[in-house]
Amino acid sequence: MGATVAVVGGSGYVGGELLRLLDAHPELQIGPVTGQRSAGQRVTEVHPHLAGLADRTFVATEPAQVADADLVFLALPHGQSGPFAAQLSQIAPQVKVVDLGADHRLASPDAWQRYYDTPYAGSWVYGLPELSGQRELIADATRVAATGCHAVASILALAPLIEAELASADDVAIVSVTGTSGAGRALKPHLHSSEVMGDLSAYSVGSHRHVPEIMQATGARGVSLTPVLAPLPRGILATVTARPFRSVTAAQVRDALQEAYAAEPFVHVLPEGTWPHTAATLGSNSCHLQATVDVESGRLVVVSALDNLGKGAAGQAVQCANLMLGFPETTGLPVNGVAP
Repeated sequence: MGATVAVVGGSGYVGGELLRLLDAHPELQIGPVTGQRSAGQRVTEVHPHLAGLADRTFVATEPAQVADADLVFLALPHGQSGPFAAQLSQIAPQVKVVDLGADHRLASPDAWQRYYDTPYAGSWVYGLPELSGQRELIADATRVAATGCHAVASILALAPLIEAELASADDVAIVSVTGTSGAGRALKPHLHSSEVMGDLSAYSVGSHRHVPEIMQATGARGVSLTPVLAPLPRGILATVTARPFRSVTAAQVRDALQEAYAAEPFVHVLPEGTWPHTAATLGSNSCHLQATVDVESGRLVVVSALDNLGKGAAGQAVQCANLMLGFPETTGLPVNGVAP
Protein backbone atom coordinates (compact mmCIF):
# COMPACT_ATOMS: atom_id res chain seq x y z
CA MET A 1 0.00 0.00 0.00
CA GLY A 2 1.33 3.43 -0.94
CA ALA A 3 1.69 6.63 1.01
CA THR A 4 0.77 10.27 0.47
CA VAL A 5 3.58 12.81 0.60
CA ALA A 6 3.49 16.61 0.57
CA VAL A 7 6.17 18.99 -0.68
CA VAL A 8 6.62 22.28 1.15
CA GLY A 9 8.56 24.71 -1.03
CA GLY A 10 7.86 22.95 -4.30
CA SER A 11 8.54 25.96 -6.50
CA GLY A 12 12.35 25.94 -6.12
CA TYR A 13 14.90 23.89 -8.02
CA VAL A 14 15.09 21.23 -5.30
CA GLY A 15 11.31 21.21 -4.99
CA GLY A 16 10.99 20.71 -8.74
CA GLU A 17 13.42 17.80 -8.69
CA LEU A 18 11.51 16.27 -5.79
CA LEU A 19 8.26 16.51 -7.75
CA ARG A 20 9.89 14.94 -10.81
CA LEU A 21 11.05 11.95 -8.76
CA LEU A 22 7.83 11.62 -6.80
CA ASP A 23 5.64 11.71 -9.91
CA ALA A 24 7.42 8.59 -11.16
CA HIS A 25 7.51 6.84 -7.77
CA PRO A 26 5.32 3.70 -7.78
CA GLU A 27 4.53 3.82 -4.05
CA LEU A 28 4.13 7.54 -3.34
CA GLN A 29 1.18 9.74 -4.19
CA ILE A 30 1.82 13.48 -4.34
CA GLY A 31 -0.47 15.38 -1.95
CA PRO A 32 -0.37 19.15 -1.40
CA VAL A 33 2.48 21.12 -2.95
CA THR A 34 3.14 24.53 -1.43
CA GLY A 35 4.89 27.55 -2.90
CA GLN A 36 5.66 30.69 -0.92
CA ARG A 37 5.23 33.09 -3.81
CA SER A 38 3.58 30.67 -6.24
CA ALA A 39 0.31 29.89 -4.43
CA GLY A 40 -2.50 29.74 -6.96
CA GLN A 41 -0.19 29.09 -9.92
CA ARG A 42 -0.17 25.82 -11.81
CA VAL A 43 2.89 23.67 -11.17
CA THR A 44 3.74 23.74 -14.88
CA GLU A 45 3.89 27.54 -14.88
CA VAL A 46 6.93 27.24 -12.64
CA HIS A 47 8.19 23.81 -13.77
CA PRO A 48 7.27 23.40 -17.47
CA HIS A 49 9.08 20.05 -17.64
CA LEU A 50 6.60 18.45 -15.19
CA ALA A 51 3.86 17.82 -17.74
CA GLY A 52 2.45 15.00 -15.63
CA LEU A 53 1.50 17.55 -12.97
CA ALA A 54 -0.27 19.97 -15.32
CA ASP A 55 -3.49 19.73 -13.31
CA ARG A 56 -1.80 20.56 -9.99
CA THR A 57 -1.72 23.99 -8.33
CA PHE A 58 0.55 25.36 -5.62
CA VAL A 59 -1.13 26.09 -2.29
CA ALA A 60 -0.09 28.41 0.52
CA THR A 61 2.88 27.41 2.68
CA GLU A 62 1.00 26.68 5.89
CA PRO A 63 1.29 23.62 8.18
CA ALA A 64 -2.45 22.94 8.03
CA GLN A 65 -2.18 22.40 4.28
CA VAL A 66 0.05 19.33 4.70
CA ALA A 67 -1.13 17.91 8.04
CA ASP A 68 -2.95 14.95 6.45
CA ALA A 69 0.08 13.60 4.58
CA ASP A 70 1.97 10.50 5.69
CA LEU A 71 5.28 12.26 5.11
CA VAL A 72 6.24 15.86 4.39
CA PHE A 73 9.32 17.06 2.52
CA LEU A 74 10.52 20.50 3.59
CA ALA A 75 12.35 22.21 0.71
CA LEU A 76 12.48 25.63 2.35
CA PRO A 77 15.34 28.14 2.65
CA HIS A 78 17.61 27.77 5.66
CA GLY A 79 16.02 29.15 8.81
CA GLN A 80 12.45 28.55 7.68
CA SER A 81 12.02 24.79 8.05
CA GLY A 82 12.65 24.83 11.81
CA PRO A 83 9.66 27.05 12.68
CA PHE A 84 7.48 25.30 10.10
CA ALA A 85 8.34 21.84 11.48
CA ALA A 86 7.63 23.00 15.04
CA GLN A 87 4.18 24.24 14.05
CA LEU A 88 3.46 21.06 12.10
CA SER A 89 4.44 18.92 15.10
CA GLN A 90 1.86 20.72 17.23
CA ILE A 91 -1.06 20.06 14.90
CA ALA A 92 0.03 16.74 13.35
CA PRO A 93 2.72 15.03 15.46
CA GLN A 94 2.20 11.73 13.62
CA VAL A 95 3.40 13.09 10.27
CA LYS A 96 6.91 12.02 9.27
CA VAL A 97 9.19 14.79 8.01
CA VAL A 98 12.33 15.00 5.86
CA ASP A 99 13.99 18.42 5.99
CA LEU A 100 16.12 19.27 2.97
CA GLY A 101 17.30 22.52 4.56
CA ALA A 102 20.10 22.92 7.09
CA ASP A 103 17.96 23.65 10.15
CA HIS A 104 18.19 20.20 11.77
CA ARG A 105 21.52 18.81 10.51
CA LEU A 106 23.90 19.85 13.28
CA ALA A 107 24.00 18.19 16.68
CA SER A 108 25.99 21.04 18.23
CA PRO A 109 24.22 24.34 19.01
CA ASP A 110 27.63 26.01 19.16
CA ALA A 111 28.50 24.84 15.65
CA TRP A 112 25.16 26.16 14.42
CA GLN A 113 25.75 29.57 15.94
CA ARG A 114 29.19 29.83 14.33
CA TYR A 115 27.85 29.27 10.81
CA TYR A 116 24.20 30.40 10.79
CA ASP A 117 22.40 33.55 11.83
CA THR A 118 19.03 32.03 12.78
CA PRO A 119 17.99 30.33 16.06
CA TYR A 120 19.05 26.72 16.57
CA ALA A 121 16.12 24.38 15.84
CA GLY A 122 17.54 21.18 17.29
CA SER A 123 19.06 18.04 15.81
CA TRP A 124 17.33 15.30 13.82
CA VAL A 125 18.61 11.95 12.55
CA TYR A 126 21.14 12.65 9.81
CA GLY A 127 19.92 11.50 6.41
CA LEU A 128 22.87 9.74 4.78
CA PRO A 129 22.08 5.98 4.67
CA GLU A 130 25.57 5.02 3.48
CA LEU A 131 27.17 6.09 6.77
CA SER A 132 27.89 3.23 9.16
CA GLY A 133 24.80 2.46 11.28
CA GLN A 134 22.80 5.34 9.84
CA ARG A 135 20.40 3.34 7.65
CA GLU A 136 18.77 1.72 10.67
CA LEU A 137 18.40 5.05 12.48
CA ILE A 138 16.72 6.60 9.45
CA ALA A 139 14.32 3.68 9.07
CA ASP A 140 13.18 4.10 12.69
CA ALA A 141 12.98 7.89 12.62
CA THR A 142 10.02 10.21 12.24
CA ARG A 143 12.26 13.26 11.67
CA VAL A 144 15.25 13.17 9.30
CA ALA A 145 17.62 15.96 8.26
CA ALA A 146 18.78 15.45 4.68
CA THR A 147 22.35 16.27 3.73
CA GLY A 148 23.92 19.35 2.23
CA CYS A 149 25.12 18.93 -1.37
CA HIS A 150 28.83 19.72 -0.88
CA ALA A 151 28.68 17.74 2.34
CA VAL A 152 27.44 14.46 0.88
CA ALA A 153 30.00 14.53 -1.94
CA SER A 154 32.78 15.08 0.60
CA ILE A 155 31.49 12.71 3.28
CA LEU A 156 31.14 9.76 0.92
CA ALA A 157 34.73 10.33 -0.22
CA LEU A 158 36.21 10.79 3.24
CA ALA A 159 34.29 8.85 5.89
CA PRO A 160 35.50 5.31 5.01
CA LEU A 161 39.14 6.45 4.96
CA ILE A 162 38.99 8.00 8.42
CA GLU A 163 37.08 5.00 9.76
CA ALA A 164 39.71 2.62 8.32
CA GLU A 165 42.50 4.78 9.84
CA LEU A 166 43.97 5.51 6.43
CA ALA A 167 43.33 9.26 6.48
CA SER A 168 44.20 11.62 9.30
CA ALA A 169 41.20 13.40 10.79
CA ASP A 170 43.30 16.51 11.41
CA ASP A 171 44.25 17.66 7.92
CA VAL A 172 41.53 17.56 5.23
CA ALA A 173 41.30 19.97 2.30
CA ILE A 174 38.37 20.01 -0.14
CA VAL A 175 37.79 21.90 -3.38
CA SER A 176 34.18 21.39 -4.43
CA VAL A 177 33.00 22.67 -7.81
CA THR A 178 29.23 23.13 -8.20
CA GLY A 179 26.63 24.22 -10.70
CA THR A 180 24.48 27.30 -10.33
CA SER A 181 21.30 25.46 -9.26
CA GLY A 182 22.92 24.98 -5.85
CA ALA A 183 22.32 28.67 -5.15
CA GLY A 184 18.55 28.30 -5.54
CA ARG A 185 16.03 29.83 -7.89
CA ALA A 186 16.00 33.39 -6.57
CA LEU A 187 17.28 35.98 -9.05
CA LYS A 188 20.80 37.07 -8.12
CA PRO A 189 22.99 39.29 -10.33
CA HIS A 190 26.10 37.14 -9.95
CA LEU A 191 24.18 34.11 -11.25
CA HIS A 192 22.98 35.69 -14.50
CA SER A 193 24.18 33.70 -17.51
CA SER A 194 26.27 36.60 -18.76
CA GLU A 195 28.13 36.64 -15.42
CA VAL A 196 28.57 32.90 -15.01
CA MET A 197 29.45 31.75 -18.52
CA GLY A 198 33.17 31.50 -19.14
CA ASP A 199 33.97 32.04 -15.47
CA LEU A 200 34.91 30.15 -12.32
CA SER A 201 34.64 31.81 -8.92
CA ALA A 202 35.22 30.74 -5.35
CA TYR A 203 32.73 31.68 -2.65
CA SER A 204 32.26 31.30 1.12
CA VAL A 205 35.97 30.57 1.35
CA GLY A 206 37.04 29.69 4.87
CA SER A 207 33.53 29.67 6.31
CA HIS A 208 31.21 27.49 4.25
CA ARG A 209 28.21 26.17 6.16
CA HIS A 210 28.74 22.56 5.14
CA VAL A 211 32.06 22.33 7.04
CA PRO A 212 30.59 21.47 10.48
CA GLU A 213 28.31 18.92 8.80
CA ILE A 214 31.30 17.21 7.15
CA MET A 215 33.19 17.18 10.44
CA GLN A 216 30.20 15.80 12.35
CA ALA A 217 29.59 12.97 9.88
CA THR A 218 33.19 11.88 9.30
CA GLY A 219 34.90 12.57 12.61
CA ALA A 220 37.31 14.95 10.89
CA ARG A 221 38.67 17.67 13.17
CA GLY A 222 40.36 19.95 10.65
CA VAL A 223 38.54 20.63 7.38
CA SER A 224 39.14 23.40 4.84
CA LEU A 225 36.44 23.64 2.15
CA THR A 226 36.69 25.88 -0.92
CA PRO A 227 33.49 25.85 -3.00
CA VAL A 228 33.77 26.96 -6.62
CA LEU A 229 30.88 28.11 -8.80
CA ALA A 230 31.07 26.71 -12.34
CA PRO A 231 29.12 27.54 -15.50
CA LEU A 232 26.87 24.49 -15.48
CA PRO A 233 23.28 24.12 -14.22
CA ARG A 234 23.79 21.12 -11.95
CA GLY A 235 26.49 18.82 -10.66
CA ILE A 236 29.25 18.67 -8.03
CA LEU A 237 32.85 17.56 -8.46
CA ALA A 238 34.64 17.46 -5.11
CA THR A 239 38.36 16.80 -4.77
CA VAL A 240 39.06 15.67 -1.22
CA THR A 241 42.65 15.39 -0.02
CA ALA A 242 43.85 14.21 3.37
CA ARG A 243 47.15 13.55 5.09
CA PRO A 244 47.64 9.80 5.48
CA PHE A 245 47.28 8.40 8.98
CA ARG A 246 49.98 5.89 8.08
CA SER A 247 51.88 4.86 4.99
CA VAL A 248 49.37 3.67 2.39
CA THR A 249 49.18 2.85 -1.31
CA ALA A 250 46.60 3.92 -3.85
CA ALA A 251 45.38 0.32 -3.98
CA GLN A 252 44.70 0.34 -0.23
CA VAL A 253 42.71 3.56 -0.51
CA ARG A 254 40.63 2.16 -3.38
CA ASP A 255 40.13 -1.11 -1.50
CA ALA A 256 38.80 0.76 1.54
CA LEU A 257 36.25 2.61 -0.59
CA GLN A 258 35.22 -0.53 -2.45
CA GLU A 259 34.77 -2.44 0.80
CA ALA A 260 32.68 0.35 2.30
CA TYR A 261 30.37 0.64 -0.70
CA ALA A 262 30.34 -2.88 -2.17
CA ALA A 263 26.67 -3.36 -1.26
CA GLU A 264 25.56 0.23 -1.85
CA PRO A 265 23.32 0.70 -4.90
CA PHE A 266 24.04 4.41 -5.36
CA VAL A 267 27.77 4.75 -4.63
CA HIS A 268 30.14 3.51 -7.33
CA VAL A 269 33.92 3.25 -7.10
CA LEU A 270 35.01 3.54 -10.73
CA PRO A 271 37.51 1.20 -12.41
CA GLU A 272 41.12 2.10 -11.80
CA GLY A 273 42.23 4.95 -14.03
CA THR A 274 38.69 6.22 -14.69
CA TRP A 275 37.94 9.55 -13.03
CA PRO A 276 34.48 10.89 -12.12
CA HIS A 277 32.81 13.65 -14.08
CA THR A 278 29.55 15.40 -13.37
CA ALA A 279 27.74 14.63 -16.64
CA ALA A 280 27.80 10.91 -15.85
CA THR A 281 25.68 11.44 -12.73
CA LEU A 282 23.20 13.92 -14.23
CA GLY A 283 19.63 13.09 -13.26
CA SER A 284 20.65 10.16 -11.06
CA ASN A 285 20.87 9.43 -7.35
CA SER A 286 24.39 8.07 -7.78
CA CYS A 287 27.79 9.19 -6.56
CA HIS A 288 30.95 8.23 -8.50
CA LEU A 289 34.29 7.93 -6.69
CA GLN A 290 37.93 7.45 -7.63
CA ALA A 291 41.04 7.59 -5.45
CA THR A 292 44.81 7.66 -5.55
CA VAL A 293 47.83 8.75 -3.51
CA ASP A 294 49.68 11.87 -4.65
CA VAL A 295 53.19 10.79 -5.62
CA GLU A 296 54.85 13.98 -4.42
CA SER A 297 53.04 14.87 -1.18
CA GLY A 298 51.81 11.40 -0.20
CA ARG A 299 48.33 12.83 0.44
CA LEU A 300 45.27 10.71 -0.20
CA VAL A 301 43.15 12.07 -3.05
CA VAL A 302 39.50 11.13 -3.65
CA VAL A 303 37.40 12.70 -6.40
CA SER A 304 33.64 12.54 -5.99
CA ALA A 305 30.95 13.42 -8.54
CA LEU A 306 27.20 13.65 -8.10
CA ASP A 307 24.13 15.62 -9.16
CA ASN A 308 23.63 18.32 -6.54
CA LEU A 309 19.84 18.20 -7.06
CA GLY A 310 19.83 14.38 -7.03
CA LYS A 311 22.07 12.58 -4.54
CA GLY A 312 22.92 16.01 -3.17
CA ALA A 313 19.32 16.91 -2.33
CA ALA A 314 16.02 15.55 -3.69
CA GLY A 315 17.17 12.02 -4.51
CA GLN A 316 18.79 11.63 -1.11
CA ALA A 317 15.57 12.83 0.55
CA VAL A 318 13.47 10.29 -1.36
CA GLN A 319 15.99 7.58 -0.42
CA CYS A 320 15.45 8.46 3.25
CA ALA A 321 11.66 8.63 2.82
CA ASN A 322 11.66 5.13 1.34
CA LEU A 323 13.40 3.83 4.46
CA MET A 324 11.08 5.74 6.80
CA LEU A 325 7.96 4.47 5.05
CA GLY A 326 9.10 0.86 4.76
CA PHE A 327 9.65 0.74 0.99
CA PRO A 328 12.76 -0.68 -0.69
CA GLU A 329 15.41 2.00 -0.48
CA THR A 330 15.96 2.23 -4.24
CA THR A 331 12.28 2.58 -5.18
CA GLY A 332 11.66 5.36 -7.69
CA LEU A 333 15.30 6.45 -7.80
CA PRO A 334 17.46 6.29 -10.95
CA VAL A 335 20.92 4.77 -10.66
CA ASN A 336 21.95 5.70 -14.19
CA GLY A 337 22.62 9.22 -15.40
CA VAL A 338 21.27 10.94 -18.51
CA ALA A 339 23.48 11.41 -21.56
CA PRO A 340 24.41 13.18 -23.70
